[in-house]
Amino acid sequence: MKTRLLVGCSFLLVGFAHARADDNAFSFPLTPPSVDAASRVLMDATTGQVLTQGNENERRNPASLTKLMTGYVVDRAIESHRISSDDIVTVGKDAWAAGNQVFKGSSLMFLKPGDKLSVRDLSRGVIIDSGNDACVALADYVAGNQQNFVALMNHYVKTLGLTNTHFETVHGLDAPGQYSTALDLAKLSRDIIHGKPEFYQLYSGKQLTWNGITQQNRNGLLWDKTLHVDGLKTGHTETAGFNLIASSVNGSQRLIAVIMGGKSSRGREEQARKLLVWGQNNFTTIQLFHGGKTINHERVWYGDPQQVNVGVDKDVYLSVPKDDVKQITARYVIDHKNLEAPIKADEQIGTVQVFDKDKKLASYPLVALQQVKQGGLFRRISDYLSLKL
Repeated sequence: MKTRLLVGCSFLLVGFAHARADDNAFSFPLTPPSVDAASRVLMDATTGQVLTQGNENERRNPASLTKLMTGYVVDRAIESHRISSDDIVTVGKDAWAAGNQVFKGSSLMFLKPGDKLSVRDLSRGVIIDSGNDACVALADYVAGNQQNFVALMNHYVKTLGLTNTHFETVHGLDAPGQYSTALDLAKLSRDIIHGKPEFYQLYSGKQLTWNGITQQNRNGLLWDKTLHVDGLKTGHTETAGFNLIASSVNGSQRLIAVIMGGKSSRGREEQARKLLVWGQNNFTTIQLFHGGKTINHERVWYGDPQQVNVGVDKDVYLSVPKDDVKQITARYVIDHKNLEAPIKADEQIGTVQVFDKDKKLASYPLVALQQVKQGGLFRRISDYLSLKL
């Protein structure tokens, strides 16, 4: 194996863009704030790193945080062109709250049978009003009925790898066997954030008027001018307590705070604010490498050409403590002493390793950025002699 030390990462910092990264929780010697809630997670939305957590895998009633998955299923239906945001939905009787004991005392958009409105407006009713009736209307339109829609929700639970989540309803009202965790909901929120902008922008809506009734988004952090929160959702039932997922942007950094089992509406906001402020004050999100950009060149024996450009196939980001940025370094290791042709484009030939001083933080595949074909007979003989003599 061959090892190459790369330039310190403080020289590699560039702008912010969406990228996929590892879901690693690195342990840094920083003291997080005390949070008064049953479970919590603070995640860097770019990298997926968990910066602090508590009871993150405890299965709890998600309440209206369930509506994140409801919206996710609707977005996938739009994305696959099975429906469109402009489609007009006729509201059925099962979405009418009058006489429906399931909806008694719960959050509503106040739909009536026969109302006609777009998928987009119903989605806003789900997110801004937390309308349980809007959830039913969308479920009927997308999947034919609520049962089929719930099956789609649990299909995406598996697709996203949410191992501690299961849904029984389209809206999140209490139901036996329905549960999720702070960590799973952070992962779901991250996927929503990194989806199409027209889907995510709905989560920043502050108010909605329908049937002459104006309601405000229950996520009070949307009005906080210092945090720059632009989503995502609140939830509350007697058994769940007060839940909140909030995402904030600060320059190149985006954070996701999840609070489950808070003590009050105001309390869940204060606990989420603690996490977001702590994350903003102590961490920064850096880009280490550009996907497809040459990091270095390596000799290839028996090949044409005789060198190959090496790098990573995807943009690589890392969330690190601000005080540690200048001591972050990277090196790459080639799997074999000698690289020999043929080599395929994007073939993994080693690993890139990232360190904070002597502590290894992460590793990523090192790939050949181009194809190297086997050289002609003269090249192969010449290289053979060079290696053997």
